[in-house]
Amino acid sequence: MAFDRKLMRNGNGWALSINATILSFLDVNPETDMVKYTMDNDRLIITKSEKKVEKK
Repeated sequence: MAFDRKLMRNGNGWALSINATILSFLDVNPETDMVKYTMDNDRLIITKSEKKVEKK
């Protein structure tokens, strides 16, 4: 499965929006779960992190 996504300006950097379908496949709740991203050669790999979002 592959998706082409546009990057969006975010302050001095760029952001990637992850739609609900992908979050569902990753079993990620963006209000409680964090994601981990790693680089493998020229690939960005996004996985669900074991860490949780800290509540304020």
